[in-house]
Amino acid sequence: MVLEYYWLLRSVLRAKPVLRACRTRCRHCRIFFLTHPRNVCRRDLRCPFGCRQAHRKRASAQRSAAYYGNAEGKHIKSRLNQRRPRKYCAPEPPSDRPRAPAVRPRPGPGNPTIVEHVRMVASLMEGRRVSRRAIQQMLATVLRQHTMVRRRRIDQAVLWLNEHPP
Repeated sequence: MVLEYYWLLRSVLRAKPVLRACRTRCRHCRIFFLTHPRNVCRRDLRCPFGCRQAHRKRASAQRSAAYYGNAEGKHIKSRLNQRRPRKYCAPEPPSDRPRAPAVRPRPGPGNPTIVEHVRMVASLMEGRRVSRRAIQQMLATVLRQHTMVRRRRIDQAVLWLNEHPP
Protein backbone atom coordinates (compact mmCIF):
# COMPACT_ATOMS: atom_id res chain seq x y z
CA MET A 1 0.00 0.00 0.00
CA VAL A 2 2.86 2.36 0.74
CA LEU A 3 4.28 1.84 -2.75
CA GLU A 4 0.88 2.65 -4.29
CA TYR A 5 0.65 5.72 -2.08
CA TYR A 6 4.13 6.92 -3.11
CA TRP A 7 3.34 6.29 -6.78
CA LEU A 8 0.18 8.39 -6.45
CA LEU A 9 2.01 11.12 -4.53
CA ARG A 10 4.72 11.30 -7.20
CA SER A 11 2.14 11.55 -9.97
CA VAL A 12 0.36 14.38 -8.12
CA LEU A 13 3.64 16.22 -7.63
CA ARG A 14 4.50 15.81 -11.33
CA ALA A 15 1.11 17.15 -12.37
CA LYS A 16 1.19 20.03 -9.84
CA PRO A 17 4.83 21.08 -9.25
CA VAL A 18 3.57 23.95 -7.06
CA LEU A 19 2.68 21.37 -4.40
CA ARG A 20 6.29 20.22 -3.99
CA ALA A 21 6.72 22.83 -1.28
CA CYS A 22 3.81 21.24 0.60
CA ARG A 23 5.45 17.80 0.69
CA THR A 24 6.80 17.02 4.13
CA ARG A 25 7.95 14.00 6.09
CA CYS A 26 6.30 12.55 9.18
CA ARG A 27 8.45 13.02 12.26
CA HIS A 28 7.54 9.58 13.59
CA CYS A 29 7.21 7.11 10.69
CA ARG A 30 9.17 9.20 8.12
CA ILE A 31 6.55 8.79 5.36
CA PHE A 32 6.05 11.67 2.94
CA PHE A 33 2.67 13.40 2.84
CA LEU A 34 1.18 16.69 1.68
CA THR A 35 0.50 19.36 4.26
CA HIS A 36 -1.28 22.68 4.16
CA PRO A 37 0.83 25.58 2.78
CA ARG A 38 0.81 27.33 6.17
CA ASN A 39 2.72 24.35 7.64
CA VAL A 40 5.41 24.19 4.95
CA CYS A 41 8.38 25.19 7.12
CA ARG A 42 7.45 23.03 10.11
CA ARG A 43 9.52 19.95 10.83
CA ASP A 44 7.52 18.65 13.80
CA LEU A 45 4.49 17.41 11.85
CA ARG A 46 3.12 13.89 12.05
CA CYS A 47 1.19 12.16 9.29
CA PRO A 48 -2.62 11.92 9.35
CA PHE A 49 -2.42 8.13 8.94
CA GLY A 50 -2.22 7.38 12.67
CA CYS A 51 0.97 8.98 13.98
CA ARG A 52 -0.80 12.26 14.78
CA GLN A 53 -3.50 10.54 16.86
CA ALA A 54 -1.02 8.25 18.62
CA HIS A 55 1.18 11.21 19.60
CA ARG A 56 -1.84 13.17 20.84
CA LYS A 57 -3.02 10.22 22.95
CA ARG A 58 0.47 9.62 24.39
CA ALA A 59 0.93 13.31 25.25
CA SER A 60 -2.49 13.42 26.89
CA ALA A 61 -1.65 10.41 29.08
CA GLN A 62 1.65 12.02 30.09
CA ARG A 63 -0.07 15.31 30.98
CA SER A 64 -2.72 13.50 32.98
CA ALA A 65 -0.18 11.39 34.87
CA ALA A 66 1.94 14.45 35.63
CA TYR A 67 -1.07 16.44 36.84
CA TYR A 68 -2.52 13.73 39.06
CA GLY A 69 0.96 12.92 40.40
CA ASN A 70 1.39 16.25 42.20
CA ALA A 71 -0.29 17.18 45.49
CA GLU A 72 -3.00 19.43 44.02
CA GLY A 73 -3.97 16.86 41.39
CA LYS A 74 -4.13 14.06 43.96
CA HIS A 75 -6.43 16.18 46.13
CA ILE A 76 -8.75 16.95 43.20
CA LYS A 77 -8.79 13.30 42.08
CA SER A 78 -9.59 12.22 45.63
CA ARG A 79 -12.56 14.62 45.73
CA LEU A 80 -13.81 13.36 42.37
CA ASN A 81 -13.59 9.76 43.52
CA GLN A 82 -15.46 10.58 46.74
CA ARG A 83 -18.35 12.07 44.76
CA ARG A 84 -18.94 8.78 42.96
CA PRO A 85 -21.83 6.66 44.21
CA ARG A 86 -20.72 3.87 46.50
CA LYS A 87 -23.72 1.58 46.03
CA TYR A 88 -23.27 -1.60 44.09
CA CYS A 89 -25.47 -2.06 41.05
CA ALA A 90 -26.35 -5.72 40.70
CA PRO A 91 -26.61 -7.03 37.15
CA GLU A 92 -30.13 -7.35 35.79
CA PRO A 93 -31.51 -10.88 35.61
CA PRO A 94 -31.84 -12.20 32.06
CA SER A 95 -35.28 -11.69 30.61
CA ASP A 96 -37.27 -14.34 28.78
CA ARG A 97 -38.02 -12.05 25.84
CA PRO A 98 -35.81 -12.57 22.82
CA ARG A 99 -33.60 -9.61 22.11
CA ALA A 100 -33.83 -7.85 18.79
CA PRO A 101 -30.63 -8.07 16.78
CA ALA A 102 -28.55 -4.96 17.14
CA VAL A 103 -28.61 -2.80 14.04
CA ARG A 104 -25.14 -1.55 13.33
CA PRO A 105 -24.96 1.79 11.57
CA ARG A 106 -23.22 1.70 8.23
CA PRO A 107 -19.87 3.39 8.59
CA GLY A 108 -19.20 6.41 6.45
CA PRO A 109 -16.46 6.32 3.86
CA GLY A 110 -13.34 6.23 5.95
CA ASN A 111 -11.79 7.74 9.00
CA PRO A 112 -12.77 11.43 9.53
CA THR A 113 -9.10 12.40 9.83
CA ILE A 114 -8.29 10.76 6.51
CA VAL A 115 -11.36 12.33 4.89
CA GLU A 116 -10.21 15.75 6.11
CA HIS A 117 -6.71 15.10 4.75
CA VAL A 118 -8.15 14.07 1.36
CA ARG A 119 -10.29 17.22 1.36
CA MET A 120 -7.24 19.40 2.03
CA VAL A 121 -5.17 17.70 -0.67
CA ALA A 122 -8.03 17.92 -3.19
CA SER A 123 -8.44 21.61 -2.38
CA LEU A 124 -4.72 22.19 -2.97
CA MET A 125 -4.77 20.26 -6.24
CA GLU A 126 -7.85 21.97 -7.64
CA GLY A 127 -6.96 25.44 -6.36
CA ARG A 128 -10.37 25.91 -4.76
CA ARG A 129 -12.16 24.90 -1.57
CA VAL A 130 -13.69 21.45 -1.74
CA SER A 131 -16.43 20.63 0.75
CA ARG A 132 -16.33 17.63 3.04
CA ARG A 133 -19.66 16.47 1.61
CA ALA A 134 -18.22 16.43 -1.92
CA ILE A 135 -15.25 14.37 -0.72
CA GLN A 136 -17.51 11.92 1.10
CA GLN A 137 -19.66 11.48 -2.01
CA MET A 138 -16.57 11.00 -4.16
CA LEU A 139 -15.10 8.45 -1.73
CA ALA A 140 -18.41 6.59 -1.52
CA THR A 141 -18.52 6.16 -5.30
CA VAL A 142 -14.83 5.33 -5.63
CA LEU A 143 -14.81 2.83 -2.77
CA ARG A 144 -17.97 1.18 -4.12
CA GLN A 145 -16.41 0.43 -7.51
CA HIS A 146 -14.24 -2.55 -8.33
CA THR A 147 -10.72 -1.96 -9.49
CA MET A 148 -10.22 -1.91 -13.24
CA VAL A 149 -6.63 -3.10 -13.08
CA ARG A 150 -5.95 -6.52 -14.51
CA ARG A 151 -4.61 -8.62 -11.68
CA ARG A 152 -4.20 -12.27 -11.02
CA ARG A 153 -7.08 -13.76 -9.06
CA ILE A 154 -4.93 -14.38 -5.97
CA ASP A 155 -3.65 -10.79 -5.97
CA GLN A 156 -7.21 -9.48 -6.17
CA ALA A 157 -8.24 -11.74 -3.27
CA VAL A 158 -5.29 -10.57 -1.14
CA LEU A 159 -6.13 -6.94 -1.92
CA TRP A 160 -9.76 -7.50 -0.92
CA LEU A 161 -8.72 -9.21 2.33
CA ASN A 162 -6.38 -6.32 3.16
CA GLU A 163 -9.22 -3.85 2.68
CA HIS A 164 -11.82 -6.01 4.50
CA PRO A 165 -10.04 -8.00 7.23
CA PRO A 166 -11.99 -10.93 8.74
